[in-house]
Amino acid sequence: MRAVILQPSYLPWVGYFEQLHQADVFVVYDDVQFDKHGWRNRNRIRTKEGTEWLTVPVQTKGRFGQRNNEVRISEGGRWKKKHLGAIRQHYGMTKAFDLHYPQLERAILHAHGPLLGLNLELLHLAAGWLGLERKVCLSSELRVPENLNPTERLVEICLAVGASSLYEGASGRNYIEEERFTRAGVQLAYQDYEHPVYAQQYPGFVSHLSVIDLLFNHGKDSMAIILSQGVHPLPSSSEA
Repeated sequence: MRAVILQPSYLPWVGYFEQLHQADVFVVYDDVQFDKHGWRNRNRIRTKEGTEWLTVPVQTKGRFGQRNNEVRISEGGRWKKKHLGAIRQHYGMTKAFDLHYPQLERAILHAHGPLLGLNLELLHLAAGWLGLERKVCLSSELRVPENLNPTERLVEICLAVGASSLYEGASGRNYIEEERFTRAGVQLAYQDYEHPVYAQQYPGFVSHLSVIDLLFNHGKDSMAIILSQGVHPLPSSSEA
């Protein structure tokens, strides 16, 4: 059984879903410290000028050290109007906009309280569009001790879900102590992902955007593109 352990992210990039595809069990790492300068509450979409950040405002004042599952969305809904307006403006004419936008709009409009709840809803929504059905659990549900170093926690999470291997992101090479996995009998493999190049709604190509960029532009072909390499033209209207 292969595990993937990733922190929750807002409308993640396509590589996130390549890892989900590779997983037998996908563990959302929700009980580690929130990184307010990371991808937990923001991502990018394509615009005519380049890219635009979509950032969910969250409560951080006086909350240093809070975990991902403790982060709350700030009161007020102006961000929802901004995000949805930007998405309509830049993707309204794409092939699969009408297919995906109504559900995305509902999820964002209904967002309140915990950021984790929004991220999980959007994860399941995008996974459904991509045809991915995987076992998903939260690391906080596994009751793995928190006073372990980062490598030991990953090993213990793998053991808790019965995984014999871990498919880790490329950045894991920078901190993982591989011998600890070897001693535990858990195989370790790193993602070596070559980002596909696909047609976007504006000339040129920008990589590492939110997965909705791919989904709006390529609809039902999106999962095949995530798993492929090379250049992909826009589909015809009937193919979206």
